[in-house]
This record gives sequence, structure tokens and C-alpha cells, in this order.
Amino acid sequence: MLISGLPGKTPADYGRMFRLHPELIRESNGPGRVHLEMEGEIRIPGFTGMRYDLKNGEALDSVASSLLIDPEGIHLLNGGNLKNNDRSILIPYRVTAPVLIGRAKYCSETLERDLEALTETYPFAKASVIGRSVLGKPIWELKIGSGSRKIHFNGSFHANEWITSGILMELVNMYLLALCGNRTLLGKEAISIFETTELSVVPMVNPDGVDLVLHGPPPDLDGMLTAINDGKKDFSGWKANIRGVDLNNQFPANWEIEKERKEPKSPAPRDFPGTSPLSEPEAVALASLAVNSGFDMVVAFHTQGEEFYWGYGGKEPAVSSSIAAEFTRLSGYRAVQTIDSHAGFKDWFIQEYERPGFTIELGKGINPLPLSQFNKVYRDVSGIFLYAIGEPF
Repeated sequence: MLISGLPGKTPADYGRMFRLHPELIRESNGPGRVHLEMEGEIRIPGFTGMRYDLKNGEALDSVASSLLIDPEGIHLLNGGNLKNNDRSILIPYRVTAPVLIGRAKYCSETLERDLEALTETYPFAKASVIGRSVLGKPIWELKIGSGSRKIHFNGSFHANEWITSGILMELVNMYLLALCGNRTLLGKEAISIFETTELSVVPMVNPDGVDLVLHGPPPDLDGMLTAINDGKKDFSGWKANIRGVDLNNQFPANWEIEKERKEPKSPAPRDFPGTSPLSEPEAVALASLAVNSGFDMVVAFHTQGEEFYWGYGGKEPAVSSSIAAEFTRLSGYRAVQTIDSHAGFKDWFIQEYERPGFTIELGKGINPLPLSQFNKVYRDVSGIFLYAIGEPF
């Protein structure tokens, strides 16, 4: 929501007007902007302006009181020049429900629409493009928080695991609602998480593959992709990117072992690790992000199995064991330290940085998981998400 600012007002002043933490105001209006001057419109996160017709005898102060905001906030929303006889006004309405619906067949177009809705409503959440897919689609990162702890989540490495993108976006929306609603999460004030943690989310690593599974092949690639798919027009079993490379077999953590033992030796719907590590732009984007960001922990959402993997090559730190125990307690998912697998994103992260890394297998069944599982999966993994962003390991 945009209001007309006043000279000399600080984020704390606007925070008092709208019962928001000043840090959310500050981050919504650019770093270092201590005094939010009148010359620029001021973004107020977690609110939207709604038209309201004052009833006969109804005073502006009583409307403000019912909204739990300062009457000055209503004046500023209306340009700061409301007159006593103005009866049709804009009022600030606090957003109390999600602005997105993750429980959908979640393609790249849906993601972009939802990112726009989130960043418009919560401008302290910053979306940026960290790379592009084979077909040039953006790979988006959403960042929330100003703290020194850096926690990363991602989803949809595999094309037919697109439900992970919707789950992640719903979890993010829940966190944003808590921040602007002054709520607690797992017994901790949401704003304290914001001030201590920088959350990085890449909701959809593989947009080309997701769109292929959900919408079918682009006309100019139909013949090639159908041939890779053994002549089948049903792409629901496709895990790879649009070039038939499995992105979670692309990382330089014993990649050669996976290359040797994987059955596909050429592009395939699943399991082909490519001709070299990091040959695919999507994998390069995630590796570069990790290298440049200095994450303290990474969590990759996959499906399915209701279990998670937390070790690699004995290089996982001791704290990973206690984190795994909490993840199990909160989700009911089975913790597995190591499996006979290499070249995955969390494998590479643990190998390179000796920091906690997790691959979470959401839900149980046959991929792609049906949307009928969405609510249960969301409930199961919400504790994992909140513990990861809120605890100072």
C-alpha cells in the first residue's frame, strides 16, 4: 500500500501508525532510508487500500479505532488532505489471508504471478532472477529478512515434483502474514526471525521441465521431446530439464560415479546426469547462488517418501544430527543419514562447505503427487520450515 509521506517521519513513526515493526517499513522502502521524506510515496507492507463510505454521523477517528491504526494513517493514504465533508475515502485494510493459492498445478506462469502478488503486498520481500533455464525462463530467488544467518530452500529440481513449488510459496506466505500480523511462529516472534535470518527461496529450479509436465512440449520441440520420452505423449513421469538432464545429478560430488552407473547414457526423462557436471544452466544458477551467498544451511524439497537425507561422505557437521532429530519430531518424517547416491545439490553443498544440508522427500505415493495430498504435506513440513528459519543452530 502506498501513502503520502511527511517530512522528517521515520520508520518508527509509520510503524506506530500501522502497528508494524519499523524494520519492515525500512526494508520496504530501501536500505538506509532513515527519514522517509514526503517527496516519495511510502510503501506500507501488509496493507491494501479499500474504498469506504462513511455513514451519517460516523467519525474518522472511530473508523481508525476499529481498524487498530492511527487516524493519521488514513489521512496519509488519502494524500494527506482529507476534508471534514469527505464521505468516500480510502481506508487501510490489513491483509489477513494468503495472497496466493499454492494448491494448484503450479507452473512457471503461476509462480511469476504469485511472486508479483507477494512482493507487491510485502515489499520487504525481494524477488530477483539468479539465472535462466535452457529455454530462457527466469529462475527466481525470493529473499526475506535482514539477519546474518542465511538459510536456503528450493523446490522443483525435478519436473514432476512441481507440488513442492506450491508448498514452498504457501510456507513463505504464512511467514509474511505472521511478520505483518505481529505473530509468533513455533513460540518465537516472527520479527525476531526476520532480524536474525536472511531466508533465500528458489521455488522452481526447473521451470522448463515443470511446464513440460503440466502443459506438454512447446510445438518446436515436440518431436525431439517425444523421441526422448520413448514416443509417449504423456510427460507426467518426466523429471529432467528440457534437454533430458536430471538436474539433481549435476553437481560435482562424485559425479563420475553417478555417470558410470546411471542406466541412461543419453538424454532421458530421468536419471541422465549429463555429459559433465554443471553442464546445465539451471544447475549452474543454483551452484553460483550457493557460492556467492554463503548459506549456513540448505534444504531441498523433493517428492516422495516422507523421509529426508542429511549426510554425505561423513562431511556433515555434528549439529546436523540434532537438526534431523527436530525435523523428525516436527514432521514425523524418517531421518536417513546417508544413501548410496551422489551428485545431488545437498551432497555437493555438504562436501564443499561441511554445513547442514537436507533433501526432504515430501508426501508418499507416485509422482506427481496429487493435489489431494497438498494440505497434509503442508502441515507435515511446516514445522521443518519454521524450525530451519527460526533456530540459531
